[in-house]
Amino acid sequence: MSASPLIDASNGGRQSGAPVSEQFERAPAQPKTAITPRELRRLLIEDRDIELLDVRTPGEHAAAHVPGAKLLPLDDLDASAYLSQRSAADKPIYVICETTRRAHKAIEKFLRAGFSDCVLVEGGTQAWMEAGLPVNRGESKVLPLMRQVHIAVGLIAAVGAVLALTVNPRFAILPLFVGCGLLFAGITGICGLALVLAKMPWNRMGRSRSTSCCDAATQKPLKD
Repeated sequence: MSASPLIDASNGGRQSGAPVSEQFERAPAQPKTAITPRELRRLLIEDRDIELLDVRTPGEHAAAHVPGAKLLPLDDLDASAYLSQRSAADKPIYVICETTRRAHKAIEKFLRAGFSDCVLVEGGTQAWMEAGLPVNRGESKVLPLMRQVHIAVGLIAAVGAVLALTVNPRFAILPLFVGCGLLFAGITGICGLALVLAKMPWNRMGRSRSTSCCDAATQKPLKD
């Protein structure tokens, strides 16, 4: 018994000539655009040549990172230059940060450079650690960048409020300013304070150490 033909609504309701089975076979495979930490761990165990980019700051990476992750801070990422130096141009690039915000921005840079085969690690390094998966830890005690942002915003707002109440009401502009900054960051996805903090010396420390710790000779082996 032959497969029933399809009704093509876009073709005035006429029947499509190809059977259902053939049309499914012709559908191209869609590239994977996101992966969970546990799925990534299985891939890393099966294939140590997976290209995994950590786009956090050197300080964050040095404090704790996924074994096998290569440090390439978002601020330093030149997608076109990076792609031109790749030896395996046909392989996907897996991108991870602390949560997902910076990884999304890194993937946008690759898209603008004409490369679409990027895979986002869902939940980032934070989700990886919450899942109890192994990490390489260093001596750095740098807080994640967004926690630094929260501390800075809270401090500025609190100081501004105290000064406005005790010294001069005009100091109320400080909490107003940070509030508008948070509103802008929420709408646009661009946090100016995070960009500034990422360039601070404590976030730039550990670059050479964190880069070398990703070398195969110094990585902790992944075990199933």
